[in-house]
Amino acid sequence: MDELAYQPATRLAGMIRRRELSPVELVESCLDRIERRNPAVNAFVTVCADEALQAARRAEREVLTGNPLPPLHGLPVGIKDLDPVAGIRTTQASYAFENTVPEANGISAERLQQAGAIVIGKTNTPEFGHKAITDNFLFGPTSTPFDLTANAGGSSGGAAAAVAEGLVPLAQGSDAGGSLRVPGSLCGVFALMGTFGRVPTVVRPNAFGLLNPMVCYGPVTRTVEDGVLMFEVMAGPHPRDPYSLPAAPERLTEALRRPLTGLRIAYSPDLGGFPVEADVAAVVRESLGALIDDGAEVVEIDIKLPRPHQEFTALWRRMQAVRQVEFLTRMRRAGVDVLAHRDRIAPTYLELLEMGARPSAVDYRLEDVLRSELLDSLEDVFDDHDLIVSPVTSVARIPNAADRTTVGPSEVAGQSVNPLVGWCLTGLYNFIGSPAATVPAGFTPAGLPVGLQVAARRFDEPQVVAACAAMERRRPWHEGYERLELRREREG
Repeated sequence: MDELAYQPATRLAGMIRRRELSPVELVESCLDRIERRNPAVNAFVTVCADEALQAARRAEREVLTGNPLPPLHGLPVGIKDLDPVAGIRTTQASYAFENTVPEANGISAERLQQAGAIVIGKTNTPEFGHKAITDNFLFGPTSTPFDLTANAGGSSGGAAAAVAEGLVPLAQGSDAGGSLRVPGSLCGVFALMGTFGRVPTVVRPNAFGLLNPMVCYGPVTRTVEDGVLMFEVMAGPHPRDPYSLPAAPERLTEALRRPLTGLRIAYSPDLGGFPVEADVAAVVRESLGALIDDGAEVVEIDIKLPRPHQEFTALWRRMQAVRQVEFLTRMRRAGVDVLAHRDRIAPTYLELLEMGARPSAVDYRLEDVLRSELLDSLEDVFDDHDLIVSPVTSVARIPNAADRTTVGPSEVAGQSVNPLVGWCLTGLYNFIGSPAATVPAGFTPAGLPVGLQVAARRFDEPQVVAACAAMERRRPWHEGYERLELRREREG
């Protein structure tokens, strides 16, 4: 068993500070493991070994100076292939950008590197992040390490698979409708989406456009404490992001060991009507005992959504469709014709483009009426409860397609669902900007991980972290990685 592969990032950082572990040794260990293990899961699509080793040597020299070190010093990190890293190929999983090398970092990558993290490569994602599955014509599907015939989920599937497989201790992702939480659940790792604006991003030429109001950047890690460490590095205001929030009044590290005594938690088995398969529902329900054991009052409720869940799935698709058309229009004006590669573009993405070209500007603005109705219905729950917990996804397994066009189910428990995102109980919180996380809840009888979604009112990330940390204390899931490692060794 690889000695460093599943060590928490916080422990690795401490070992580097105490000079018990060299950043070079850690990066070399990750690169070796990526070489051996990545072909099976397809988490990394670009590996920058030379650049990472150079950064590790610089980090090692800095350790030897005895100067104070930043919080992520020497820790390898994977960056989602939608987000730019200076000097490293960033494809957005599209043939149109197959050889694109950005000159500047995105804000997340910049802050992670300033905190001492070493970018080791780019992780797989669906084309332009358009679905809750990680598969594309350019690189193919990413698998959950717990079942190499099944998908890791998306759109941060490469990030989640890389962390679950022990390729890196930390990975960055983004979430516009569940893209952190869905793969977090299907890969058995922790993923945190903060309140919209908590982690800034700078988009040009339109600072007010593409990402508003739904895209959030965040961490994917194997422990809650690692996620908090990474999130606090990424979070904080930025003058060039008009939606970024002021610094949070409370550090999330203070919530890690806070007991849940007195906390009132609403448990919704279907989040207002989404179909959920029995094996997923059973794992989630059983996991609630951990929250109760830590002192919380957990009350099962029937959430009254203002419309059927299918209408919110359709709303998400319409809003994302317009954003994708905006993006392609901007690219075309910049001289990049993405549709010149139409025969190598996912059919599901082309369908979104057709949908996005139809609404008028007034139609698009009126979509916010439905979002407002949703906000009111969920705020009614938060009036009497500190948190809402539910499943993350309707299913625990998505089979990979042989032709690189993987999608989710079109039917769950007898109900029709949209195969792109309709089986995900996640997008509601993106519509209203609330923080939400997935924390491993347990395993199905088939050995597949299932996540518990934990959500709070806007600005209340500490409550989310406290509940996730309590779950980790009461029902630690790390032996699942050990079982996975032993199985890999037996398989050769």
